[in-house]
Amino acid sequence: TAPRALPRQVAPRFVPAPTPPHDVDAGLPAAVELLRGRRLAVLTGAGVSTDSGIPDYRGPDSPPRRPMTFQQFVADAAFRRTYWARNHVGWRYVHRTRPNAGHEALARMEAQGVVVGLITQNVDRLHTLAGSRSVIDLHGTYAEIVCLDCGDRTTRDALARRLEALNPGFAEAVGAVADVEIAPDADAVIESTEGFRVADCERCDGMLKPDIVYFGESVPKERVERAYALVDEADALLVAGSSLAVMSGLRFVRHAARTGRPVVIVNRGATRADVEATLRVHAGTSHLLPALADRLAAHPVGTA
Repeated sequence: TAPRALPRQVAPRFVPAPTPPHDVDAGLPAAVELLRGRRLAVLTGAGVSTDSGIPDYRGPDSPPRRPMTFQQFVADAAFRRTYWARNHVGWRYVHRTRPNAGHEALARMEAQGVVVGLITQNVDRLHTLAGSRSVIDLHGTYAEIVCLDCGDRTTRDALARRLEALNPGFAEAVGAVADVEIAPDADAVIESTEGFRVADCERCDGMLKPDIVYFGESVPKERVERAYALVDEADALLVAGSSLAVMSGLRFVRHAARTGRPVVIVNRGATRADVEATLRVHAGTSHLLPALADRLAAHPVGTA
C-alpha cells in the first residue's frame, strides 16, 4: 500500500553530497550502461522546462521565491486578487511556450518502449504537447480551472477571456510580457495589483482556483498511488531536471531506491536525493536526454 498523500512543503536548503556528480562526458556513457535494456519511469521537475523559457524555483541561478500557499489563497481576497492579477500577466507568456529537445526526447523514448510513463511536478503541460502519452501531472496543470464551491470546471483559455473583459488593458499597462519576471506556475512579478477584478464561478459565483496543488495542499491520493504504481512497473527511475526539494517528488525516488531500482538523476546542481541516487549527472536535460534517447534506442528493452 502506498504511503498516504502528504502536503507539499518547502524543504530547507540541502547540503550537497560529498561525492561530486559526473559531467556530461562521463555521465552519458555511465547512464547508458546503467539503463540500457531497462524499462524506465521518469520523474521530471522545472529544470526540464528552463530551455523552453520557463525559469525554475531552485536552480543554481534562480532568485529566491515564496509561492502563495493554499491557506493564503482561500482565506484572503487580497491574496486572491494578487494571485489572479499576476497570473493574468504571466499566463500569456507560459501559454505560448513550446516543448524543447528534452521533452521531445522523453516522448521519443516512450514511443520506443523505453519509457513506461512519466511523473511530472510541472504544471506547464509541455510533456503532453511534446507527445508523451502516459503522463501523471502530479501537481495538476495551469490549463484547467476548478470552482472550490460547486466543483464546476473550465479552461484557462475561457477564464483568460473573462479576465480580459473585466480588466481591459491591465496586462498592457504592466508592460511587455518579455520584460516581466515569470515563475514556473505562470506567476508574474509585478509591482501593483490594485484595482484588478477577479472572476467568480459562472455557475454559482463561487471561488475559482487553478487545478494545481498549492503549497500546503495534498496531492490527491489516487494520483499518488498511480505514480507509485508507475515506478513499480519500471525497472529503473530516471529523474530529470528536479532538485527534489519537496516531498511530493522525493518520495518516489526513495521508493525506487528502497525497492532496489537504480536511480539516475540528471540535474544542474545538487538534489535532496543525492544519497539515494545510483548515478548523478550534472547536466542540462535538453542536452543530455536526446543523446541518451539515441543510445538507448540501440538497446531494446529486455536486452543487455
